[in-house]
Parts: sequence; C-alpha cells; structure tokens
Amino acid sequence: MHNHVFKTIARHGLIALFFFFSISAMAAEVAKMDRIVAIVDQGVITEKELEDRIQTVIAQLEKQGTQLPPRDVLQKQILERLINDRLQLQYAAQTGLRVDDAQLDKTIERIAEQNKLSTGEFRKALEAEGIPYRKFREDIRNEIILARLREREVDNRVNVTESEIDNFLTTQSSRNDIQDEFEVAHILIRAPEESTPEELQKLKAKAEAALKELQSGADFAQVSAGYSDAPNALEGGILGWKASSQLPSLFVDALQTLQPGQLSPVLRSPNGYHILKLLNRRGGSSPLVVDQTHVRHILIKLSEVVSELEAEQKINSIKERLDHGADFAELARQYSEDASANNGGDLGWTNAGDTVPAFEKAMNALDINEISAPVRTPFGWHIIQVLERRKQDMTQESARLKARQEIRARKADDAFQDWLSELRDRAYVEYRLEDKY
Repeated sequence: MHNHVFKTIARHGLIALFFFFSISAMAAEVAKMDRIVAIVDQGVITEKELEDRIQTVIAQLEKQGTQLPPRDVLQKQILERLINDRLQLQYAAQTGLRVDDAQLDKTIERIAEQNKLSTGEFRKALEAEGIPYRKFREDIRNEIILARLREREVDNRVNVTESEIDNFLTTQSSRNDIQDEFEVAHILIRAPEESTPEELQKLKAKAEAALKELQSGADFAQVSAGYSDAPNALEGGILGWKASSQLPSLFVDALQTLQPGQLSPVLRSPNGYHILKLLNRRGGSSPLVVDQTHVRHILIKLSEVVSELEAEQKINSIKERLDHGADFAELARQYSEDASANNGGDLGWTNAGDTVPAFEKAMNALDINEISAPVRTPFGWHIIQVLERRKQDMTQESARLKARQEIRARKADDAFQDWLSELRDRAYVEYRLEDKY
C-alpha cells in the first residue's frame, strides 16, 4: 500500500516537473519572440516581427537563386528597413492617412486577377504557401499607405521644368555615346549631406569592403542584399536596360570602360558611394515612328438615373440621325457627355494605348471618315469617326518624355531620402538587438 502511494506521488512529481520545465521552455520562447529589438518613438519592433521579415526576405532571395548574405548582416539591414517603415506608418497615422477595408479589398482583387485567380482561390493559394491571409492583408494595407505617404509628402512636390529637360538633352546630345544602352546592376552606400568626414570615411570603407567581396567572386545579388541602401537592394540591385541619357554622366563614363561582367571602382556622387556591374550593352535604337489616328466621338454615359437600356436607345437614335446626314460635330456638341463635346467630339491625334481596348479596337476597324455602330466601353456608349491616320516620328517627344521621367525620378528619390532622414532625425530610435536574454 505504502509502495503504491509512494509510486503514485513519485509519478505525479515527475509529471509536475515535466510540466514545469515545459512551461518554462515555452515561456522562454515567448519571451524571446516578444523581446524588443528596437524602440521607435511610441512603438516597438519585436524579435518576432524581425524574424518574420527575415524569413520572408530569405524566401524571396532563395526563390531568385540569390546566395544569402551573412545572417547578422541581413538582420541589421532588415531591422533598418523595419525602423524606417515604422516611422513612416506612425507619421501617416498621426497625419490622418488611412486605407479603408473597401479600398484594400479592391487592391487585393486586382492582385488576384493579375494572378488569374478569384479572391477565394488567391486566399487558398496564400494559405497553401504558409502565408496567413490576415497578415497578407495588413502588409498590403501598409504598402499602400507607404506609397501614398511618399506621393503626398514628396512625389507631388517634385517639379520638372522645360529648361531642365532642355539642359538634360543638350548635355546628353553632346556626348558620342548618346545611343548606347546598358544593362546595369547597382549598389549604393548612401551618404547623407550632413555626414562628418569620419562618417564619410566609414561609409567609403563599407563600399570598398563590398567591392572587395565582389572582386573575390561573391554573388552581386548577395552583396547587394547585405550592403546596398538602394530601394531594390533585396532584388539584386538590377536597374535593367538604361539608355545613356537615363544615367548620370558619372555612371556612363564608368560603364564606357567596362566589358559585360566587369565591375566599376567605387564611385562618389553627392548622394553616396556606388558600385556598378555592367551586365550587357547594345547600340542605339532606330527612330521611334508610331501610328496615330485623328478621331472624334459622341459619348452617352450610364448613371444612377440613366439605365443601360435608356443609354442604348439614345445612342441608337443619334446614330440614326447621323445615317440620315446630320452633322457629327453638331450632335456631339448637343448630346456628348465627354469633355471633348465643345470641340465637336474631337479627341485629336491618339496613339496606341491612349484609349480603352474596346474603343481602340472599334476605331482601328474603321476606314477614313467611316462612322462606327454604337460601341460599349466602361465609360458608356460611343459613336466613333476616324478623320485621318498618319505615321509620326515621336523620337523627339519620346526623348523629352524619358528625360522628364528620369529627372523626376532622380529628384523624387533624392527628396524622399532627405525627407526620410529628417523624419528619422526627429524621432527617438533605440536599438536593443544586441541585448542579452
């Protein structure tokens, strides 16, 4: 009897001891995952958040076939990005920038459509890959907020003048390599304007260390992920094909001396230190000649008060009057619900892609001066008439458009980095990554 009681007590004691150690281990794991690795103003970043982001980035790099940088390097790189994202999201919330559920649902629907899936199928596909749908929704919400914040605070304030475009094109046209195109990968070690000489020396040393790794045979994408401050660092730093007119003179001068596969030395620009890798190069392109159509139309829109049937009856009535010799421009001025009505429905010269597919398809099927049957598009019901067609050399216009886009992109990137630096300077950031458990 006593032996039985003793054994029972002993067994229960072992069970209690097992549970004690199990609970202690679980508590230690929870404490580890809830450990704060950074304080960002009024918020914190936990080790779990950092670890989740690291695993996501690792999965992306492995999918791209990129060799992973050292764990500690990747960890610090990703923590910096989390801090910058958190600061921006906090500022967005403080200034009333929100993305409601309806907007979010529409964005996710578009993402699902791009993957040729219904929303339900897309959700199942995410969960099959181990991505919780709720977390995916919040990540997309944050991405939208960050994009809108940048647009509001920076992009909308960047202006490009015609004289800037003229100067850009004049500078580029004075160089013999104007038509060359380069496929480039890029690493940037950013150097803020207010950096001290000691800080600049450290940043330069960092760039030289990255170059040394590359020269020793390290994978460019791996070094980019570990060192680069460029927005596409985790995508391998690939800039894609760029005409020489789209690149800074500093880059073009360096690239001209390289063969595909070779690396530039460390280059210094006002915004930091750069390393380039020339992936490929090719000669200039031929003049850009496009087909243009001079077209006019009459539009009857659908609305809450105008049904599909009513709009169709109205457009058919207009078409019947045109068939009996009525003046197109007069009917457009009288009935069309488009901004072109005052011009008799004239849309001017259009290029491929300027109009929605249904409109363009109907327009392209018409002969000169032919009037279409009523055409349904997302805007409503149209009657279309083609007035002229021509081939137009758009080389100059295209060059100016590319110049505007390139200047704007450069100015916006510089302005965004300056704004982000100011945001960070105003914030309280405390690192706790090195704290012991």
